[in-house]
Amino acid sequence: MISIFNKKPASRLAGRVALVTGASRGIGAAVAKAFAREGAHVILLARTVGGLEEVDDAIQAEGGKATLLPMDLSKPEQIAVIGPTIAERFKRLDILVANAGILGTLSPVAMSDPKIWESVLKVNVLANYHLIRTLDPLLRGSDAGRAIFVTSGAAHMHMPFWSAYAASKAALEAMVMTYAEEVAYSSLKVNILNPGIVRTAMRAEAFPGEDPRTLPEPDNLVESFIELASPQFSKTGKVVAAA
Repeated sequence: MISIFNKKPASRLAGRVALVTGASRGIGAAVAKAFAREGAHVILLARTVGGLEEVDDAIQAEGGKATLLPMDLSKPEQIAVIGPTIAERFKRLDILVANAGILGTLSPVAMSDPKIWESVLKVNVLANYHLIRTLDPLLRGSDAGRAIFVTSGAAHMHMPFWSAYAASKAALEAMVMTYAEEVAYSSLKVNILNPGIVRTAMRAEAFPGEDPRTLPEPDNLVESFIELASPQFSKTGKVVAAA
């Protein structure tokens, strides 16, 4: 992976429409608030209505604009309506941040629960596949469409007990890199970001004995997301590390 980020002036996303999944907490919430500060109208997607409302309140308190989209990404029939809904309301979509994901249960492959495996793949891979299907026309229709998918180092580390999560992120990377090649002719830039170790609920779930105060906060990552989302960013088909 490479780090390819530089500081830019404020209001880099002025007038852009952005959809952020997993926007009710952690990385998604931090990115949504940062995008709003940079001038984007942010569509907040997550299952937890209360969490979305808190993020919306924070955005509005700073003078930003947001729209709430409560949704369960494990249900493809719900995802299918996202594109038409955004097209009807906003007529466009400039940025997708596909951040939502679940860890599942850490266990040996041979002893893992098939239902948990299926749930992890539904949210971490298939949901993003369905997002691409419903949002592709809007993103390619933007003058500077940007799609950012969130991965993990687990995709390549082959750690014992992490099979479902690692396999889901490896599959996500393969799918997204293929998509990037398929739309390379267009103005849409498709990239993958590895946030590294971050203080999130998922991290605490995976490492319950770890002191969260020793970990970087999600706010530390937002500059990388803003850079990838900006109309000036010209690279595509990359897996990049957060700055």
